[in-house]
Amino acid sequence: MEFVVVAAYKSSNERRTQMKHLKHAGINEGAWAPALVVVVLLAGSTFAAAAAGMPAAAAGQVDGTASPPSVLTDDEMEQFLLNAKVLRTKSFSKGVTKARRVSMSDGRMTHDAQIQDVDIEKAIFEVSPKHTEINFKDLFRYNTAAYRLSRLLGLDNVPVSVERIVDGKPAAVTWWLDDVAIEEGDRAKKKIEGDGLRRRNYWAVMNVFDELIQNRDRNGGNILWSSDWRLWMIDHTRAFRLGKSLLQPKALTVCDRALLDRLRELTRPALAAAVGKTLTAPEIDALMSRRDLIVKLFEERVATLGEAAVLFALN
Repeated sequence: MEFVVVAAYKSSNERRTQMKHLKHAGINEGAWAPALVVVVLLAGSTFAAAAAGMPAAAAGQVDGTASPPSVLTDDEMEQFLLNAKVLRTKSFSKGVTKARRVSMSDGRMTHDAQIQDVDIEKAIFEVSPKHTEINFKDLFRYNTAAYRLSRLLGLDNVPVSVERIVDGKPAAVTWWLDDVAIEEGDRAKKKIEGDGLRRRNYWAVMNVFDELIQNRDRNGGNILWSSDWRLWMIDHTRAFRLGKSLLQPKALTVCDRALLDRLRELTRPALAAAVGKTLTAPEIDALMSRRDLIVKLFEERVATLGEAAVLFALN
């Protein structure tokens, strides 16, 4: 099947700039070639990232991944992850959970996913020389729980994740993100500031979400930024602890107004229905207790400082 480039330019200068990039890639305007559309799309992503003060999407996020021709819904991504065939393993993560990136296909589309089947529970576990955790858990099912909870709260920056059997073992199969520009660890190291207000607001949402799920393993490798400065939260296998207090309440200074409304409205039956078997009853109870503390904290801050100083609109 062949494609043709049809482009509209705002000015002759813009046309010359675009043609310069195409010529550099060995492509003439109006040429017919299957690779042509791909080159233009990738170039567009590069221009958008550069304009936002971001590096272009990492090659590892697009190499060998055939993205869908249109935006898929969460349900469509779930069905793909549940039913598509694993074609091959492409790489393994650096972490101890041995998560692996795979290529999958349902016969119509090919896309990558992350598979995690970690299932560790220990009464006492030395996380680091200075940190020992009681009732330690590192469980794949928490990835799916985090995804389902995020949607219940109106958040769309946790990737779609489902539970299915892979190679005879239950695992979390998670949609591989396509538009990742940089990991937080690299962003901080390179001192890339970008959209400061948008970054602050997404960071505040992450702080609230992590306190709610009592995430014990947020780090620079599982915070991803897209080229439009959307923060993606990934890898939640060490969350959903049974503690009923907040770990870092001082970090909760501002909150998205819509998220706070969803937290106020959250009920135990609705939460249980959303997460299904991905969380146990004690884990749900602990989460609801932390929800109460988070709502109380922000209501007190609003009463003291005013809504304008505490609440913002993310989107």
